[in-house]
Amino acid sequence: MSVELALIAVVTEAIVGYPDIVYRAIGHPVAWTGRVIAWSDEAWNAAQTSFEARRARGAASLVLLLALSLIAGWTIERALPLIICGVLGSSLLAQQSLYRHVAAVADALESAGLAAGRAAVAKIVGRDPDRLDAAAVGRAAIESLAENFCDGVVAPLFWMAVFGLPGGIAYKAINTADSMIGHKSQKHLAFGWASARADDLVNLPASRLAALWLVLASMLSAGCSPQRAWVSVWRDARRHHSPNAGWPEAAMAGALGLKLAGPRIYDGDVLDGAWMGDGRDQVSVADIRAALGLYRAACAVQIAALAILAIVILPS
Repeated sequence: MSVELALIAVVTEAIVGYPDIVYRAIGHPVAWTGRVIAWSDEAWNAAQTSFEARRARGAASLVLLLALSLIAGWTIERALPLIICGVLGSSLLAQQSLYRHVAAVADALESAGLAAGRAAVAKIVGRDPDRLDAAAVGRAAIESLAENFCDGVVAPLFWMAVFGLPGGIAYKAINTADSMIGHKSQKHLAFGWASARADDLVNLPASRLAALWLVLASMLSAGCSPQRAWVSVWRDARRHHSPNAGWPEAAMAGALGLKLAGPRIYDGDVLDGAWMGDGRDQVSVADIRAALGLYRAACAVQIAALAILAIVILPS
């Protein structure tokens, strides 16, 4: 049932996104989990508490969040038909919204120039936009596309296919917790430690799968090189500061003949990251649009693989 549910979810999201009628009725799972995370952060992450106690409380809050997510997913799966569960599962995926956000960067650069491009890319990356030239804006957009292909599309679908709606909701809860409290600020270094480590762990299989889908998609995309994509993944992915982001970024860079990642600035501090790929670092609007085409092809490859898997495991 899990694979069929995941297939319904991804096809629904690819065609119509998260249906508006469902959103108006029940809201969005990210908002639900966000409220629990914000509550636990406020209640259990007091500044006067010791580092060790805050770390333990952060782990406890993650356990609570996962328990609520698994119970909710289990209850919904047993109360509602498969097709309805699949439609609800579409809320856990971000194929359409990710495409729109990255395309908005290309549109802004093309129609209104660098300032508009910086404003658009600031909505999807955490680095200082005012320090970016046009090429850096383009690299940031493509890097965000590659990384979020993993944690916004491949990972929730993977865990949904393995463990059904409980798996998809639990993954999304971990990913939301990481985005809210998993950063290394003074407030969240201890309290968000468990969420950050859990997010690294649950994205491990998806990051490798995302790279595979991009390599396969490059075989179907004009101007892309599967050979360069594979070499870049093999050579560069493990050099990234993240245990997961380097895999899809390296695949994307190699396929498009670009250099991605590398040094970047966050909150005034320079992160001296390794380069993914050995191509051009002067990224243009045309490169962003080529990356979007490759992304679309990778989404299609993933859907095809899931459909084949569903057919194979269907009872005879």
